[in-house]
Amino acid sequence: MTATTAQADPRGTTRDTARGGLANMAGSALAGGTGVVVTWIVARALGAEQAGAFFAATAAFVLVCGLAKLGTQTGLVYWPARLRSTGQDHLLGACLRAGIPPVAGFSLLLGVAMWLAAPAIARLTAGEAPEVVAGHTAGLRVLAVFVPLQALTDVLLTVTRGYRSMRPTVLLDRVLRSGLQLLAVGAAGVAALWVTASLPVFALAWAAPYLPVAILAAVAARRAYASGRTRVSTDRGERRRVRREFWVFTAPRAVAAVAQLALQRVDVLLVAALGGLAPAAVYAVAGRFVVLIQFANQGLSQSVQPRLAETLSTGDLAAAKRLYQIATGWLVLVTWPISLTVMALAPWYLRLFGDGYASGAPVVRVLAAAMLVATGCGMVDMVLAMAGRTSLNLGNVLIALTVTIGLDVWLIPRWGALGAAAGLAGAMVVNNLLPLAQVHRSTGLHPFGRGTLTAALLALVCFGFIQFFPAAIVIAVPAYAAGAWLLRGPLMLGAFRRKS
Repeated sequence: MTATTAQADPRGTTRDTARGGLANMAGSALAGGTGVVVTWIVARALGAEQAGAFFAATAAFVLVCGLAKLGTQTGLVYWPARLRSTGQDHLLGACLRAGIPPVAGFSLLLGVAMWLAAPAIARLTAGEAPEVVAGHTAGLRVLAVFVPLQALTDVLLTVTRGYRSMRPTVLLDRVLRSGLQLLAVGAAGVAALWVTASLPVFALAWAAPYLPVAILAAVAARRAYASGRTRVSTDRGERRRVRREFWVFTAPRAVAAVAQLALQRVDVLLVAALGGLAPAAVYAVAGRFVVLIQFANQGLSQSVQPRLAETLSTGDLAAAKRLYQIATGWLVLVTWPISLTVMALAPWYLRLFGDGYASGAPVVRVLAAAMLVATGCGMVDMVLAMAGRTSLNLGNVLIALTVTIGLDVWLIPRWGALGAAAGLAGAMVVNNLLPLAQVHRSTGLHPFGRGTLTAALLALVCFGFIQFFPAAIVIAVPAYAAGAWLLRGPLMLGAFRRKS
């Protein structure tokens, strides 16, 4: 897309973004919902200590997989979009070959490393109880086998998004993977009614869906590449230049991606190591809604990302600003009611996970308040990366990670799970306000358009008072829906209608 095209058809671009974002957010809502149910099954079936070990093991798995992807989730969207928008489609194959094979090789190495390090990780997070360490070690080794499959699944689906196709991500990752996880973990939970629940069995049930999804993701990526291929470059120098520029752009993002995942997962490991497995289980359950909101953010960001990359690569800041502000308005519209609702209802819904989990209500409130700030800034780190400032992005994430680890080490021994929540909340605020200032300074972009402010005010008016009168949620929900309909103009909800 050229700058002229973007400016001539802003409504078409917005409509395409809305349709892709709606599908992805719907899939993300399904994935987030099934994730909550899976968390409930694990918490009820394994008990607090074993559940804490399970959550620590999956946190370690996600961190290792994040490292294995080498930051290519950004590069494999940015560079295909840039090459197409600048008429260099013939270099798409070289771009994909620059990103995918290194991930395949590195993920195999990290899977082996995780297998070998499993006993040490188990002792670090589970203490010295032999029966707990043995089960935790076995669970970690089960997950280690699936590291290459998870990493390749994400990278291959990223390729399809680079071609503006959201359907494989929605159908394969959000729907199929999460659905299979729910079925497999649910079956393990049912079996636990008759036999002793086993952490390795639950780990296998949770990870096994990556096998069929990885195969289908490879098919989808191949089809996307074949459908968009025009001609293949025969100039070796040109291909080398693309590979070099790809990794110059992607390398800082590789470290940033790991640090970003560490922000989301290292706190569970630190609570397990410094506070014990039972507090780690409480923290993981209490913070589950954060993952639900992150799914919504990710779902919308993945739809906006290729179009934002195109507008920024052609210097069309007006179109980029419009996309950023409209998308942030939609994100606030979806996520602020969730944050405000869980703040009010945490003491009640946490009891569903078992005895002792209601103590996590203060954790929920601290994290929910931080999520209001984070979602109000929109997908600001992605905007910074798509503007080519991956080094700034890396610095911001490392600062935020330092904040969360420093606060966790200081506060977890005193406050337990609440100390970890304070650490993560501080990191989320830093990791959004810093790039917000940098984006505005370097490009003039900011998320506070008419739609963002309208959505925020509507959410506060409808859901703010349930903090004092939780039962009033029965009024807040229909009032919010009616308000969104009446304010559909400034919220740009008309973009979700089918093109006439």
